[in-house]
Formats: sequence, structure tokens, C-alpha cells
Amino acid sequence: MEAFRVNDNLKKWLPWIAVAAVAVIVIVIIAVSGGDDDTASATTTTEAMSGDTTTTAPAEETTTTEATGGDPTPGELGAVVIPAGEEIQIRSLEAITGDVAFLGVPNQRGTELAIADYGPIQGFNVNMGTGLDDLCSSEGGQGAAQTIVADEQVIGTIGTSCSGAATGASPLISQSGGVLISPSNTSPDLTSDLAGTAAKDYHPGYYRTAHNDLYQGQAVAKFVMDELGLTKAAAVHDGDPYTQGLVQAFADAFTAAGGEAEVFAVNKGDTDMTGVLTEVAAVGPEVMFFPIFMPEGGFIIQQAADVAGMEDVVMIGADGLLVDNFMEIPETAGMYFSGPNLSFGANQSSTGATAASFLDAYETEYGEAPSAPFWAHAYDATVLLLSAIDEVAVVQSDGSLFVDRAALRAALTATSGFPGITGTLGCDEFGDCGSQRISVVHHLDPTDIQAGKDNIVFEFSAA
Repeated sequence: MEAFRVNDNLKKWLPWIAVAAVAVIVIVIIAVSGGDDDTASATTTTEAMSGDTTTTAPAEETTTTEATGGDPTPGELGAVVIPAGEEIQIRSLEAITGDVAFLGVPNQRGTELAIADYGPIQGFNVNMGTGLDDLCSSEGGQGAAQTIVADEQVIGTIGTSCSGAATGASPLISQSGGVLISPSNTSPDLTSDLAGTAAKDYHPGYYRTAHNDLYQGQAVAKFVMDELGLTKAAAVHDGDPYTQGLVQAFADAFTAAGGEAEVFAVNKGDTDMTGVLTEVAAVGPEVMFFPIFMPEGGFIIQQAADVAGMEDVVMIGADGLLVDNFMEIPETAGMYFSGPNLSFGANQSSTGATAASFLDAYETEYGEAPSAPFWAHAYDATVLLLSAIDEVAVVQSDGSLFVDRAALRAALTATSGFPGITGTLGCDEFGDCGSQRISVVHHLDPTDIQAGKDNIVFEFSAA
């Protein structure tokens, strides 16, 4: 009887024992097969459908994706992904209309030639798109930058021509995670004081291959004091960041060397300069430095001869006036101009280009010589950008090209010993990458502009 009762109780528990056994078997199967396989399969499927892992994916999923697919994930500034068969997008933002087009057009052409010389990046062609106009103003730079940042495929921009335009463009491009490399911005306000302090208009992602005007101010002051032997100067700006910054740099260096400097201002758009020229004459300067642009520069030089007390004043302009449409004015005969040193010699870009080969290609392509001095700086800026893209770009498993924006900035900032037409380039933490070589030329004959550009009478180097 006892045995019968035990078996009867066992019958009561058999269904529950069976359920428990099945559960144990299921758990063992899952443990042996590995639960992550399902996650990995789901992640792989997502990649095949969308192409790339996004920053919104959970960390463990991103790690799995990297382990299985090998594709990178975007950094803190995001990334640009160029689908297979499409082009890498960069942009040119220069002053290409109006009186300052003489400055910006050669810059844009330098970019075009550099793209052609550099060629594809890891099998992807590079497209500059339609050149954008910075209008040589903050408003123009800002408007064009809005167009650039609206296109998330744009990786980098070469520009601006004018420092004033950069004050409008740089903040927007910086906030978007982009990079802006200027061939001809020289205002100290855009980078640093050269002593480790960021300037008021510096924004991360901004770089330039042009010099910093703190050096140009020193160069002009040294030339006036040591070469011309003059100690009393007037300096005129138009309120633009470039003109005001260079005038201040000159005045500071000149007074530090024992000279006297009076600063004056005109307004953009002024045509009658007799008022300010009369004020200048009243202080009795031996030399007047006016690093401004056309057309205001043209009005100053044409009207100065008619103002009493200005007849014997030595006139010095800077790179903003080292352009054909100013130098052809008859009254410019005898003027001096400071600007980037264009004695490039046998300097060779990483593309193999030299100044001589570039100029040959420029004249063949465009039917004329460059009308302004920053053509080589534009070429170098473009090659610098393309090289940095090449360095950080990764071809993904689906054939697309992945370019991380933060990695691109890091690569540019780390630039050192980079071979360019303008010399050996290296970037500091605030984006100054140029060779910092300045020259002064003496312009004797307005009917032979090239002779004036080539007539170097003084050279200065920060090195």
C-alpha cells in the first residue's frame, strides 16, 4: 500500500517535472549557442540597409558593429560619408566680383589647379562646386557660409579672401564642425596674438596659409626705420579687420622702435578723401602707410597730390593694393608695397608643382598671369586640405568613404614640415600655418606692373 501511495504522488508531480526539464534544456541551448549572435546579426542587417553606424546607437551595439563590420563611428563633430561613385565635396569662398575680384579670382583658380593636380582621394574625385562670393564683407562671408553649412556633404572650404568676410563665415563653419582654410586672410584677430592667446575672432576649425599681420606690421616698421631712415609716420585704415589690424600692428612696432605714428580712418564707400588727407598733412608725416582696398585706395593716391603738405610724403600700401587695377594707376609710380614674399625659388608642393610650373599652368588655363599675390597660398591651402582628408578618410565595407570631422581638424592642427610652393608649412593651435615671410617691393612704372611686383627691396622672416 505504501509503495502504491508513493507512485500515486509521483504521478501528481510528473507534469511539473517535465516543464522544469524543458526549461533547463532551453537555458543550456542558449548558453551554448551564444546570445550575442542574434544581436550581431541584427546589427549587420542594419549596416547593410543603412550603410553606417550612427552616434545614437547604444555603446554595446556600436562596439559589436565595429567588431563585425570594421567600419568607423563618427566622433564628436560628426562625419561625412560619401557613397561609392559620388564625389568629395569642398568649396571655394573668395571675393570674385567687384573691385576686389582682382584679389579673389586668382585664389579660386589656385584651388581649381590644386584639385586637378592632386587627383582622386582613395578613388573618389574631388568637386569644388560653383565658386561662392565672400563680397569682402562680414555679411557676404556669413551669407555664403550659410549656403556651405546647409550642405552636410561639404567637408572643407578654401577661403575667404578678405579677413572681414572671415569674421562672418568662420563662426558658422566652426559650429557646423567644418574647416575653413584661407589663402589671404592676414588679420591677427582671426588666430592669436602669437603669444599663446586666442584672438577675439578665432574659432576652432579656422586655418590659413597666409601670414599673420603682426609680422607684416613689424616688417613695414623695420623697413621704414632701417631702410628709409624715416621716423614720423601716418597710417590709414578703413575699419575693416584686415586694415585696422595691420595699421595697429605697424603703429605698435614703429613706436616701439622709437618712431612716431598717427592713425587715421576712412570709411568704406568714401570717394572724397581730401578731408582725411588734409588731417594727415597737418601732422607732417614723412611716410603714409595705407593698407586698404580698392576703390578707396585709388581715391587716396589720386587725390593726395592735390593736398598741400602731401607732395613729398612716401606712400606705402600693402597686399590688399598689390593688385593690377591699383598698380596701373599713374599716381602709384614710386610707391612701396608690403606683402607675402613671392620669391619661392625651387620650393615644391607635395603634388610636384613649383611656382614656375604653376604659373605656366595658370596662364595656359586662364590666358593671363595672376592679378594678386596669394595664388600660391591658395594652391597650398587646397593641397593641405586634400592631404588631410586623404590621411583621415576610411573606405567602408559598402565602398563609401568615411571622413570624421574631428579627425580632420586634428590632422590639420598637427601639420608640420608640409612642403608647399610658399615654403614649409606647419600649423599652430590657432590655425596659423604660413611660412611668415614678408617682402617690400618698389613700384616704379605703372605700365609694367609685373616689374613692380618683382622689384623686391626688403625681405623679412619670422624665423
